[in-house]
Amino acid sequence: MAGGLVALLDDVATIARAAAATTDDIAAAASKASAKAAGVVVDDAAVTPKFVEGVSPKRELPIIWRITKGSLVNKIVIILPIALLLSQFLPWALTPILMLGGTYLCFEGMEKVWEKIKHQISPDQTEQERMEAATNRTPQNEDSLVKSAIFTDLILSAEIMVISLNEVADQPLLNRALILIVVALIITLAVYGVVGFLVKIDDIGLHLQSKESAGVSKFGAALVKAMPIVLTTIGIIGTFAMLWVGGHIMVVGLDELGWHLPYQLVHNLEQLFTGGFLSWLANTTGSLIFGAIWGAIIVAIVAVLPFGHDKHDENDKKGAAEASA
Repeated sequence: MAGGLVALLDDVATIARAAAATTDDIAAAASKASAKAAGVVVDDAAVTPKFVEGVSPKRELPIIWRITKGSLVNKIVIILPIALLLSQFLPWALTPILMLGGTYLCFEGMEKVWEKIKHQISPDQTEQERMEAATNRTPQNEDSLVKSAIFTDLILSAEIMVISLNEVADQPLLNRALILIVVALIITLAVYGVVGFLVKIDDIGLHLQSKESAGVSKFGAALVKAMPIVLTTIGIIGTFAMLWVGGHIMVVGLDELGWHLPYQLVHNLEQLFTGGFLSWLANTTGSLIFGAIWGAIIVAIVAVLPFGHDKHDENDKKGAAEASA
């Protein structure tokens, strides 16, 4: 009896060690997968603050929390099962799907660049639109805003999850599922935690600015002054990250599908350096350039389509005018 108990305890210990090792493997794989999706994560963090522009400070965090919950549903309930089924039964489909996401990233990145070049909206008009949004914001409009943010998140989350899945495609199915769940939780909480902090920095600054201490007041004023610069910088980094990640996905995907020239050009550029940071920078630069070219082509194609974004912007302005009437 005692021997049987000892054997049982030994088996339990063995299982526990295996589980611990598996947990470590999952944590390491999740960390690696999350790092690969970093470019999309930066863009996600850069995009989200725009959804609470003009919102009452009291409603900012509740709205971000609603978007956070929607993002988790996107990743775990909608995207995860589809991605796992594809990786299990149609693994060949992951590369084309990844390339569709890469094309979207390149398109979004170059669309932002093109909008800056066109200067369609002046700063005064932008500020006026923000004031109108704040004035006309109702619970119904807030619901619409949250739905729009969650839809945008769905696209970015799909890209994050597929990129992450591509990094752990050699893992068993259960491990893949656990890794992607960990990635979904870490990335979602990190992104929207940072976003929540960013949108409240100006409120924190205003609060500190009202303090009697001259040093604290100056620090608060500096926070308020720095916030637009911080958001602009994040937006620029996000745009470059989209082009870099999207371009890299396209270069690798096209190489796998048989068109080797873009990959060879980027690889040759990388080989000009001995390795380390400069080699990585060369690869990143080459991918970014290709992403910009690919994105510019898609932007040009979309511009001539009947459902191009210029027409969409006109409809948005018309809708805003009707809401304020």
